[in-house]
Amino acid sequence: MPTSSTKAWQVRDRFLEMRSRWITLIGEHLQDDRGEILEYWRIEKPDSVIVLAIQGDRLLLPIPSYRVGIGQSSLDFAGGRVTEGKSPIEIVPVILQRELGIANEAIAQIIPLNSEGWAVNSSFSNQRLYGFIAHIEATAKLSSDFLRLQYPITPEALYTLRQSLNCLQCRALLMEWMLNYSL
Repeated sequence: MPTSSTKAWQVRDRFLEMRSRWITLIGEHLQDDRGEILEYWRIEKPDSVIVLAIQGDRLLLPIPSYRVGIGQSSLDFAGGRVTEGKSPIEIVPVILQRELGIANEAIAQIIPLNSEGWAVNSSFSNQRLYGFIAHIEATAKLSSDFLRLQYPITPEALYTLRQSLNCLQCRALLMEWMLNYSL
């Protein structure tokens, strides 16, 4: 079985760097561990935050929204990007307000599922994913201006939810939460 070299590849030149608010597209020539020059393209994105909002014995999710990349609506947990100058945990209340209409005062506790963030990485895409559990006060009245889906925290409902999630990152966070909390 071949072994992989631990020698880092060297960037020979960057022939393209195109920045927008959402992504940076980079084209580079790299020299691999065998001395070959390869052309690589990659995208760097701001890190992502996904929040599993829990009120009592229910998970709260935004209504499905249209996803351009897959050409259909998709059921996802509340989430967003980490804005420059902010930490991932600072984004959680912003996401909960924007996507579920949950006020800061209604958030009882925020627990990180992964404090370092997981690499969502391929040769083409680079970012980190941070997952959080947000416990919402049981007595908090949620705004009726926001439609939200609710799933009871039972094995049957969580199985149905997992099967309904198309987003791999959402599925991974749900599974991590279920494993950590023996659900």
